[in-house]
Amino acid sequence: MDKARASLETKEYPDSSVQRDHALTLEDWQDKWVTHKIGFHQEEGHRLLKKYLDTFLNGESGLRVFFPLCGKAVEMRWFADLGHHVIGVEISELGIREFFAEQNLSYSEEPITEIPGAKMFKSSSGNLTVYCCDIFDLPRANPGQFDRIWDRGALVAINPRDRQRYAELMLSLTRNGFRYLLAILSYDPTKHPGPPFYVREADVQMLFGTVCNLHFLEKADVFEEQHRRWGIDCLFEKLYLLTEK
Repeated sequence: MDKARASLETKEYPDSSVQRDHALTLEDWQDKWVTHKIGFHQEEGHRLLKKYLDTFLNGESGLRVFFPLCGKAVEMRWFADLGHHVIGVEISELGIREFFAEQNLSYSEEPITEIPGAKMFKSSSGNLTVYCCDIFDLPRANPGQFDRIWDRGALVAINPRDRQRYAELMLSLTRNGFRYLLAILSYDPTKHPGPPFYVREADVQMLFGTVCNLHFLEKADVFEEQHRRWGIDCLFEKLYLLTEK
């Protein structure tokens, strides 16, 4: 391990405000799907989610599991196959269609009358639904509340100036006794403007700490050669379990 990486193992950058004014539009995200700039997608699923799956599910069945900014996360199929009810939200219709095609799932689609231009895609099995809309418009579709939230690639993708609004939305969608599994990223934010954006534990505490207990689970080195294009030489993912106080 080189010195920079060893240093970041023990260091958290004290100030994430350097990225505060950097923002992407919904059109920017849709363009990433069109141009296949989807390095955030993991075809094999998330290793830490697999490792902590029992902790996340806590032995319960028939849960409503929410995937914010879901993309074509293969884990949606995992949970549906386990008998849970999966709901995702994604701005890219292309990404949603690719998910159903790659998972070989038949589905229906219909417009969401409460949100002009939005659609709902539902598996033929009935327990996997993906809303195609701006996540901040989702409450207008009345999706209900959730027992579990798997937040990988969501909080780190939200424009920093919108994080408080996002956290309030996530908490408004939770049921009593919820479990919220959150993955954030650590790197030098002066070297890469994001997304994905750098998030500190202090940011998580500020956003969720009044309502949630934060349980740190693991820190993993997720740096790959492709990340050098960001101008960084180390990247760590931190996993937290948020539970109701």
